[in-house]
Amino acid sequence: MKKTVNARKGAGPSKSKKTPFRRPGQAFQGERGPSRRSGRSLHAINPGEAYDRLGPADASMPEGLAESPLALEIINRARAAKKTVELPTEKLQKVLADAGLGSRRDMEALIGEGVVTVNGQTARVGDRVSAADAIRIEGRLVHRKSTESPTPRVLMYHKPAGEIVSRDDPEGRPSVFHGLPRVPGARWVAVGRLDFNTEGLLLFTTSGSLANRLMHPRYEIEREYAVRVIGELEAEAMQELTKGVMLEDGMAKFDELHDEGGTGLNHWYRVKIREGRNREVRRLFEAVGSVVSRLIRIRYGAVSLPKNLPRGKKMELTPEEVRAWLLDLDEAEKKMAAEAPAKAEAKKLEKSQARLRARALAREADEGRKPEARTDRKGERFKKSGASDRTGVPFAEARDLSNRPTQGKRPGKKPASRG
Repeated sequence: MKKTVNARKGAGPSKSKKTPFRRPGQAFQGERGPSRRSGRSLHAINPGEAYDRLGPADASMPEGLAESPLALEIINRARAAKKTVELPTEKLQKVLADAGLGSRRDMEALIGEGVVTVNGQTARVGDRVSAADAIRIEGRLVHRKSTESPTPRVLMYHKPAGEIVSRDDPEGRPSVFHGLPRVPGARWVAVGRLDFNTEGLLLFTTSGSLANRLMHPRYEIEREYAVRVIGELEAEAMQELTKGVMLEDGMAKFDELHDEGGTGLNHWYRVKIREGRNREVRRLFEAVGSVVSRLIRIRYGAVSLPKNLPRGKKMELTPEEVRAWLLDLDEAEKKMAAEAPAKAEAKKLEKSQARLRARALAREADEGRKPEARTDRKGERFKKSGASDRTGVPFAEARDLSNRPTQGKRPGKKPASRG
C-alpha cells in the first residue's frame, strides 16, 4: 500500500502565544484523515500510516512536545541489543520436525539426502540453526513456528476534557472506551486513569501484565504534566512542593517542578511525579493555595504525547516500538533490582533519623514546660494533708525504718525444725 507523505506548508507570521506551551498553527498538505461521513475511524488505519493521516496539529497544545511517541535512543538501543545478542540454537532435525514436516528420524534421512540447505549451504545431520537462519528444502523456504510470545498492542489516546475513564457510567457521560478498535480474543486495558476534566496522554494495551507493570507503584514509572494555575507560585511554595506536602493520604511531592511562564492570571508549570494517586497533582497545588485551571499529561514513562496527535484521536505504537519499550522496561527493572538493597538501607536510615527528630522535638517540648508546676501541686497537697504520698501516715509520726532488715533471714532467728 502506497503511503502519502505529508509536507508542511511554509509557516506564515506566527501569532502571539496565549500560553508558553502553545505552538503556532501549522497546516498539512495531503490527507486530513477519514471523513465522518465515510464511517471509517482512525483506528482502522494501519499503525504505520497513523502519523500521515492525523491531519493538522492541535494549535492549543503545549509547545515542545515530542516528534514521535518513543524516544529514538530507546529504539536504537533495542536495535543494537538485537544485533549483539546471540540467538539460541537448536538441532536442524528438531526444528524441521517442530515445523510439522515429519519425525526427527525422517528429517535426519532427508538431511542425509542433501536436499536441505541453511543460508544457501548444504546442511548435515547435527547442524544447529537459530531463528535468523533461512532453511530450505529443495529450494522451498521452510516456515517455522514462532517461539516468541506475541507482541502486545499499545494504543495512545489524546484524551480531551469531558470524558470518563470507565466502561460504564451511571450518569451517561462520554467514555474513552467507546471509540476503541475491536481486538479479537482480547480487550483494551487502560493504563492508569485521568480525571474527567484532565486532558492528555492515555495509554491502552491488550496486555494486562504490561498494564500492571506500568501502574504498580513498585516500578516508579514517571509521569509528566503541563499544569496551568491561576497566579504565580512563590519560591517558598515551589520549594515546599518538591520537598514534600502532607496530604490526606500521606506525604507527596513532585520530583521536578519547572516554571514555564505565562501571561495575565494564567501561569504554566511542568511537573514530574512517580505516583498515580487520585487527583494528586491538583491536590498538591491546592495544598499550597493554588488552583489548577488546566491539566495535561504529556508523558507516561518513555512514551510521550506526539505533538501531531489532536485531541480525541488515537495512534498505535508499531510492534518495533513496543518491543523497544519492553526492553527498556526490562533494563530499568534490572537496575532497580541492583539498587534495591542500597535504597532499603537509605530508607531505614531515613526512618531512624525521623524517629530521632521526633524524640528531640518531644524532649524540647518537655523542657519547655515549667518543672515546678507538678512539684508545687504535690507539695501543696502534702501540706494540706500532712501525709506521705505512699502510706498516708503523717510525716511527723512516720517511723524510722532505716535499720529495718530487707529480704533474707532475720538475725538470731533459727528456722523451725520439721519433725
